[in-house]
Amino acid sequence: MERRNFVLGGLTALAATTFPIGWKKSLAASQRKKRVLYFTRSVGFEHSVVRREGDELAHSEKILVELGQKAGFEVICTKDGRVFDEDLGRFDAFAFYTTGDLTRPDRSGTPPMSPEGKQRLLDAVAAGKGFIGFHSATDTFHSRGNEIDPYIAMIGGEFIVHGRQQEATLINTSPKFPGMAKIGQRIRLFEEWYALKNFAPDLHVIFVQDTEGMIDDCYQRPPFPATWARMHGKGRVYYTSLGHREDIWTNPIVQEIFLGAFAWVLGQVDADIPPNINEVTPQANQLKR
Repeated sequence: MERRNFVLGGLTALAATTFPIGWKKSLAASQRKKRVLYFTRSVGFEHSVVRREGDELAHSEKILVELGQKAGFEVICTKDGRVFDEDLGRFDAFAFYTTGDLTRPDRSGTPPMSPEGKQRLLDAVAAGKGFIGFHSATDTFHSRGNEIDPYIAMIGGEFIVHGRQQEATLINTSPKFPGMAKIGQRIRLFEEWYALKNFAPDLHVIFVQDTEGMIDDCYQRPPFPATWARMHGKGRVYYTSLGHREDIWTNPIVQEIFLGAFAWVLGQVDADIPPNINEVTPQANQLKR
């Protein structure tokens, strides 16, 4: 595998800060450092936070490596789709910041994921590996008509479109989920917000996109899920629409949210995730007010 596309994040001792106190004992007790594959291949538009300059890691890659060092897990970064034809057993979780059909060529020439590799990923998650999708991970492997792509079925929702970047409100509907205790009932952020559809019926919604007062037609709809957790077979799956902007990745509150998600998908902490989509976003699939 080409070295420029496959980078290992270094390891350090568990940091005394950043990671919530209640999780440190379970992390420290682990006999082996958990390993996360961060996959950032883009077919079509490539977001600035995953764009590399030469051999240097991209913005979000650097941050995830640093967060992993602080929290005691290892992050491996790659854009090489051939990794999914190799031994997936060496990873405990997969993190995706991807766009498009990853089995197709892209402009940069990074090797694509094979159709078999895509199925191996889905099978690995179903068998118990964790999965985190950031921002454009829902803008990947789109469904055709009424036929939901298996990847979309796994992640739990699908990108439609986005409007202008703007300040908007997220409603915290799962304050007991790891990383959410300090958020309060609402948080306002300036971000590029995704309009989403094809939600899995078993979503445990963590953040609701409050559409009240948002500009652009795509947001003129009832509130809908923006961050959630679900089970795919035995695997823990987490998705958040956050992550477009560089300052989102450096925001300490957002980093706390991300660390909570990693702790959960890696099995370091447990959380109750009963389906609540019908209770907190009863009109989630209604695309117009």
